Amino acid sequence: MAIGPDLFEEIEQLKKERKAVILAHYYQDPDIQDVADFIGDSLQLAQAAQNTDAEVICFAGVHFMAETAKILNPDKKVVVPDLQASCSLAESCPPEAFAAFKARHPDAVVVSYINTTAAIKALSDVIVTSSNAERVVASFPPEQKIIFAPDRNLGAYLNQKLGRNMILWDGSCIVHELFSERKLVQLKVRYPDAEVLAHPECEEAVLRHADYIGSTSALLKRVKEGGAQRFIVATEPGIFHQMRKAAPEKELIEAPSNASCTTTGACNECPHMKRNTLEKVRDCLRELSPEVDVPEPLRSQALRPVLRMFELSRAA
Repeated sequence: MAIGPDLFEEIEQLKKERKAVILAHYYQDPDIQDVADFIGDSLQLAQAAQNTDAEVICFAGVHFMAETAKILNPDKKVVVPDLQASCSLAESCPPEAFAAFKARHPDAVVVSYINTTAAIKALSDVIVTSSNAERVVASFPPEQKIIFAPDRNLGAYLNQKLGRNMILWDGSCIVHELFSERKLVQLKVRYPDAEVLAHPECEEAVLRHADYIGSTSALLKRVKEGGAQRFIVATEPGIFHQMRKAAPEKELIEAPSNASCTTTGACNECPHMKRNTLEKVRDCLRELSPEVDVPEPLRSQALRPVLRMFELSRAA
């Protein structure tokens, strides 16, 4: 459905009236990315949330991202377009079960991916994103036992790359688990000149065929600066909007999925991210609702490992 110019103008006016900033993840629909004040991956968005002087943060992403913004900005109002925009990784790690898992390894530090609820962050020693996970994990001495949660694929990738033996929580991302190794190999045969890019949340069977593995922002940079003219991309296709803007002359091919698509849209679209719409962005700015809150003392407990992430990222 076509979006009229009045909706874009209304959002711009509401941003001024509310003294608001719109933060959007790369996996959002192109229209939402185009009205955002800042677009990024999880690390970049956390940094933007920490540094903004806006009174209202409208977070167009998923719930854990808005929670992180609130953890960093207790005195700001944080609103989201759709309160039901969750995350399969965050949902895969229930706090009670994880607390029991942690208790079985009392000598291990807990390194948690940012794709977790505030309750899991509060149980962690340091938070990581796919942009800085390798640097942060490498900052611990080899003899230090580490629990890594919740993404088993990212954890396994780091274990292999860094020669670690981290204890992995058994969680995964529904989007990145859908990619088909068999179909990817067939696509590589069809396009032998294409460079395969993959997010480290993909399964090892897919990662072994990748020419380059990196975070969402790293994949974007690779398309922009890499020498290849054709890329097969194994991550959520929302990033294609920024890739095409950065390198319009290059060809982008979605990595194939195991799923049989019977609905509109790509097989590997995140259904949670796509709950957000431009109309919902307008509505949440107008109503300043739904609002995301993280009560004390949970917020302060979750803040410590997030700040530790920033500290280790700077030191690495």
